[in-house]
Amino acid sequence: MRDSRQRCAQQILRHISSKFLVQPYCIFCSFRLNSKQLSVIPRFGMVRMFQNAHYIGVDPLGGTKPFVFIVLDDQLSLVQKGWADLSDTLTHIGNYPNCIVAVCSPYQPNQRLLENEAIRSTVSPPLKPGRWLDYRLCEVILRKHRIKIIPTPDQEHACPRWMQKGFQFYRKLQQMGFRRFPTENASHQFIETYPHAAFTILLGHHPLPKQTLEGRLQRQLLLYERNIQLPDPMRFFEEVTRYKVLQGNFPKHLVLLPNELDATIAAYCAWLAKHDPSSVSLIGDPEEGQILIPTNQMKSRY
Repeated sequence: MRDSRQRCAQQILRHISSKFLVQPYCIFCSFRLNSKQLSVIPRFGMVRMFQNAHYIGVDPLGGTKPFVFIVLDDQLSLVQKGWADLSDTLTHIGNYPNCIVAVCSPYQPNQRLLENEAIRSTVSPPLKPGRWLDYRLCEVILRKHRIKIIPTPDQEHACPRWMQKGFQFYRKLQQMGFRRFPTENASHQFIETYPHAAFTILLGHHPLPKQTLEGRLQRQLLLYERNIQLPDPMRFFEEVTRYKVLQGNFPKHLVLLPNELDATIAAYCAWLAKHDPSSVSLIGDPEEGQILIPTNQMKSRY
């Protein structure tokens, strides 16, 4: 009887250990210079991350509830979705002990690095003299690949309201102890993402306009086929009948809103950074701000 109890106790201890002990994960072990357009990402050693990590996409807006956030877990299940102000958004994020926050907004105003000829020379094809000075390096790289992006002004007060909200959000994250990604042995990290670039790269071409129903369906189908646990957007067509069309009654509840889709792909990029680091890259200059994109080799043009 005593031996049986000892064996039972050992099994329980092994189960608890497998559930709660910290396990080593390699978060960014083998990044390299993938092309002239992709910036060098340093090689890191093992990074300790807790099990049951979460990946949070945040899309800053300019309205009364200026932050849309989506939370995914390691299994790509949708854990939480919300629209909130800055304080509530930070409160929700603070509830996750181990997470990567992907923000759909520039990290800081333009530092005018492209006035430096040494930095300009890293871009291929070469930049014409006097051109692109109002862009960040990461933005020029995307434009060179025919991916549209709004340039970030060099003064915060000159930036759109949603960018200013993003700057404020980054500062608050840093005050909470978040570190820029990738930081070794940091359980709370943040990265900059650009949803339009992510959708374009994963589709292989420019997506349909995101404000349209067909654009939303296209984006959600891409996310659904990437195993993110969202409603199957094809159900939308199954529920459309002649009567519902005449009544203007479409099952729009099955399709996420544009900003929710942007936040979702941002969270997915954060998930890729941990689970499939060879499939993502950071473009731009760390001093100014880098954008995480879901590819290690960009097409020449999209």
